[in-house]
Amino acid sequence: MATERRQFTAFSRFLHWTMAAMVLTMLCIGVAMVTSLADYHMLVSIHRPLGIAILLLVVVRFVNRQLSSLPPFPATMSSAERRAARASELTMYGLMFILPLVGWGMLSAARYPIVLFGSVHLPFILPHDVALYAVLRKAHTILAYLFFMAFIAHFGAILFHTLIVRDGLLKRMAPWNIR
Repeated sequence: MATERRQFTAFSRFLHWTMAAMVLTMLCIGVAMVTSLADYHMLVSIHRPLGIAILLLVVVRFVNRQLSSLPPFPATMSSAERRAARASELTMYGLMFILPLVGWGMLSAARYPIVLFGSVHLPFILPHDVALYAVLRKAHTILAYLFFMAFIAHFGAILFHTLIVRDGLLKRMAPWNIR
């Protein structure tokens, strides 16, 4: 008799927590880039390759998600909460995929080189166009704010279920193995 999975796979949890650290770093760097002209170039040199790493990992994570069975939501979650959780998940996956692409397109339109490390540069994916750059820059900013709100909502929901409802929702994605 097979027992029902109570936790995501170890690889899924590794990807989740690795990307959580990367996304949190990205959000902090983004805020710092807006507020600090003195450190702007150093922050950008971290922001660009980290964005591409997130883009690559979100693709790996999405494929892994499609191939893995999922642990059930706690019985305490209503169908509306389950739908909201799924919608939030899709929103976050979408933004983790779209934001780096918009950033890459924005820099391509401006003809700014995207240095990954050393002499390794990404190719331009859009033609040089200052107006397109301006639109994509605004889109990147708006999407980043939306992602920040989605991240806060996700974190808030986990805190609510962990500290108030106490239904073990966090255990599904806990970095440690549960029994």
